[in-house]
Amino acid sequence: MNIAEKKQDYITAFEQSLQNDTFIKLSLGHYKGAEENLKNIYIKKTLIKREEKCSFTFRYKTKDIVKNFSLQETVAYVLNKLATDFHAATLQTTASDLQFELLKNQKVLLKKTDTAVRTQPSLEHDKAKNRLLTSKNKPYLHQLKITDENGNVYKNAQDKYRQINHYVEILSSLIRDIPTEGKLKVADMGSGKGYLTFALYDYLINVLKVDAHVTGIEFRKDLVDLCNQIAGESGFEQLHFEEGTIADFNSSGTNMLIALHACDTATDDAIYKGITAGSDLIVVAPCCHKQIRREIEKNKAENDIGFLTRYGIFLERQAEMVTDGIRALVLEYFGYKTKVFEFISDAHTPKNVLIVGIRNQRDVPNRDMILKKIHEAKQYFGIDYHHLEKIAGI
Repeated sequence: MNIAEKKQDYITAFEQSLQNDTFIKLSLGHYKGAEENLKNIYIKKTLIKREEKCSFTFRYKTKDIVKNFSLQETVAYVLNKLATDFHAATLQTTASDLQFELLKNQKVLLKKTDTAVRTQPSLEHDKAKNRLLTSKNKPYLHQLKITDENGNVYKNAQDKYRQINHYVEILSSLIRDIPTEGKLKVADMGSGKGYLTFALYDYLINVLKVDAHVTGIEFRKDLVDLCNQIAGESGFEQLHFEEGTIADFNSSGTNMLIALHACDTATDDAIYKGITAGSDLIVVAPCCHKQIRREIEKNKAENDIGFLTRYGIFLERQAEMVTDGIRALVLEYFGYKTKVFEFISDAHTPKNVLIVGIRNQRDVPNRDMILKKIHEAKQYFGIDYHHLEKIAGI
């Protein structure tokens, strides 16, 4: 058989594993394409809004990007990229491994290895049933009006309860990548009513058994007073809330900094607080991207995507991507490995982008190359300055 025939056999096996529910994961490697620093793609099944999709993790040299595709889109993508951009693939099913490799002599190696029967990993909705935090014996959940006195979740608070657990689940996987010896100092910037702050403290202290000190920063005094009262009544001795703004907070010594839905440049302020503190982990879910949108509108740069940005909705989305893309580059400049991925929040805000920076203590960043990328991006989109770049002084 020639390359095309063997490739089709491989794709057929992949498609059948998706259809007969034996698929575990697919890895694409030996990248020969044109995209800079892309190394591998890892594909697994997930469940989003009760629909099966495939989650792609694009593994770059210094960052991971996660995207979700339908099953049909996934098969089409692999069909298009296998033996062109990616010269190797490994398909894992519940009963075997199937390897594909395009050799230097343009011959294809197909190798099937039978394995012990493996259990298919749970999808997202199954994980949700086995929550990291239960609702029982949680006085703070009752006082936050999530549960009744017996720990039963109110019907109108189901979305909020799922959201809290989903955030903790995401953070739990990230915490594993940072050192937690000794005391862990955590700052939740713009903590609001403290739903996540309480849950994260509970998880760190009572599940992971970490000596954690958690501070919630919130500018509304009534919420600060309420949260401190609940923390005291819950016996959470190392959790407290401070009145103030993100920009004014002293982040010195903070190991882990979180900012969810900080509006516009407040997200930049939060990232910079984490950078100056040398935080091991920085996690932000940006909200609003007005600063860069105003820059793009003001300068109206002539470029290849001008036909899109003439429309307000596309301009808004472009501003979001450019803003967050430069944020990721600034984090890399300061020695952080970055991940940018989309996650499902709740019924009212169904999709969010999460930017994660994990301090990389092994590799020294190529700052000249990163600065060049930032400069080229600004020039292309007609941006005079990015707020994070400006306050960071680069």
